[in-house]
Amino acid sequence: MVKFLKPGKVVILLSGRYAGKKAVIVKNYDDGTSSRPYGHALVCGLAKEPRKVIKRSSQKTQARRSSMKTFIKVVNYQHMMPTRYTLEVDLKGVVTPDCVDNSTKKVEANKAAKALMEDKFKSGKNRWFFTKLQF
Repeated sequence: MVKFLKPGKVVILLSGRYAGKKAVIVKNYDDGTSSRPYGHALVCGLAKEPRKVIKRSSQKTQARRSSMKTFIKVVNYQHMMPTRYTLEVDLKGVVTPDCVDNSTKKVEANKAAKALMEDKFKSGKNRWFFTKLQF
């Protein structure tokens, strides 16, 4: 079987708290680990997407509406749906497997991931990833 769930691939989560949210695979474990003996991936995604910004709004309003909220999670392959899109963001140095267990590291990693995602959003590329799914 061809391994297509690689780092950088955009997926949609299908179950749990973040069901219907878009995420990017940071690290994949096709064969599983000793604690999780099934195929899974470490993902970083958008818990809250940026909203629509209009030109006549104040700078403060524009900044508030273009902010986003991220999450970091380990997800079973059965609970994600791959898309044809990829996102070129270097989250590997920021989001590590040990930050999932430690809450203080997770908060710091979330802040750093949020900053990287906001920079990517402001560049204007990958518009689809930063829009809310309509269903």
